[in-house]
Amino acid sequence: MHPVMLLPTDADTKELRKALWHYRIGHRITDEADGQLLWVADPRQQDEMKVLVSCWERGEPLITTAARSSRQTPARHFLPMLRQVPVTALMIAISLAVFALTGIFGDLLIVKLTIVSVGVAGGQLVYGSLSDTIMSGQLWRLLSPAFLHFGWMHLIFNLMWVWYFGRQIEQLQGSRIMLLLLIVAGIGANIAQYITGTVLFGGMSGVVYALLAHVWLMSYRAPQSGFFVPQMLVVFMLGWMVFTMTDIAGSVGFGNVANEAHLGGLLVGLVTGWYYSSKRSKH
Repeated sequence: MHPVMLLPTDADTKELRKALWHYRIGHRITDEADGQLLWVADPRQQDEMKVLVSCWERGEPLITTAARSSRQTPARHFLPMLRQVPVTALMIAISLAVFALTGIFGDLLIVKLTIVSVGVAGGQLVYGSLSDTIMSGQLWRLLSPAFLHFGWMHLIFNLMWVWYFGRQIEQLQGSRIMLLLLIVAGIGANIAQYITGTVLFGGMSGVVYALLAHVWLMSYRAPQSGFFVPQMLVVFMLGWMVFTMTDIAGSVGFGNVANEAHLGGLLVGLVTGWYYSSKRSKH
């Protein structure tokens, strides 16, 4: 999020916000000591936003005036946004590609992406060790399970939150920090799950919980940073993590969840969120 302008404290912004959403201008309005601060998600839309605000201040119809001043197709909004969040877009693209290729190559691909090597001996599955994996130079295995998904719902649910949280982080803090979060949270979540004795696991959910914790702490401890996450979403996702750890989850068909990966990712995000929000609060 990027601050654009300050609106009067007592201004009714209902119609303005309606028009902004109508034209797909991502925004947020926060209450400040000297007024209501208007933020824009995509700085390329700042001029379009200012045109709308000017019309709103003059009491002119917002929808029709905005249509005359700037009419952009969704594709023209979406493509520039992808260029602003290359790491987030790449995470989604790789996950989709791996999912598609898994449908073609099946287990031949899966065993190349598990955290340690997997084989069959004497009719039984045999696993390598993490130390052997590292010593043999197969370092990609430390991260690659994050890109494995075992069903459409698993894939869509994870990538939806990667887009929601990752886009904020990359736009507000840059691609380098987003890449760092992916690597540290992905490896941390995978190792946390492996330590429990599980080998055949996958999914981006450990990274998702890291992104959630990072964005939440940034929004809570450094509100001027522009980060935002609804508190009920935080409650829901943390509640879901706790629920899947209970026996009840297994009895209703939500067993076999990588709970330790969720917890490992969450801890990584809490650490990075605390660190970067502390740096922001000192400025």
